[in-house]
Amino acid sequence: MIEEQVILVNENDEQLGLMPKQEAHIKGVLHRAFSVFIFNDKNELMLQQRALHKYHTPGLWTNTCCSHPRDGETTLDAGKRRLFEEMGFTTALKETTSFIYKAPFDNGLTEHELDHILVGTYNQSPQINPEEVAAWKWMDLETVKTDIENNPDLYTAWFKIIFDKFYQHLQI
Repeated sequence: MIEEQVILVNENDEQLGLMPKQEAHIKGVLHRAFSVFIFNDKNELMLQQRALHKYHTPGLWTNTCCSHPRDGETTLDAGKRRLFEEMGFTTALKETTSFIYKAPFDNGLTEHELDHILVGTYNQSPQINPEEVAAWKWMDLETVKTDIENNPDLYTAWFKIIFDKFYQHLQI
């Protein structure tokens, strides 16, 4: 199996090249990514718990799904693809903002991403892929915000950054 490539970018999100995903995380090179936030009609957020065998941040709670677009793939198309691969459904998405963050992990890897925040709506239960997702739940935003403050070690770095700095962009 060929290793997934990530799109290397500069601070303006202009493509500079490609690199194997693992190598980019070892070297901490800036690359394009996205984080999908799915809400239901009650304005509750669908969270996922990352699968326990993931190579970084296993078992942590985070947004509905996240990943990296492939070369030649739009960020919105990549968001829809990964939403289906991880959570088993598709829905319309829109981009609200993007930001750059850098987060080193205990295993020596570093996420250094230009992360696009994508939001959408869905009102049914997902059909999670157990290779990607251990569990899921709906939570209202205020409860999520409080839980992050009280239990920060249960959540991924990018999810905490989004809630801290980009909370206003999580509206449908």
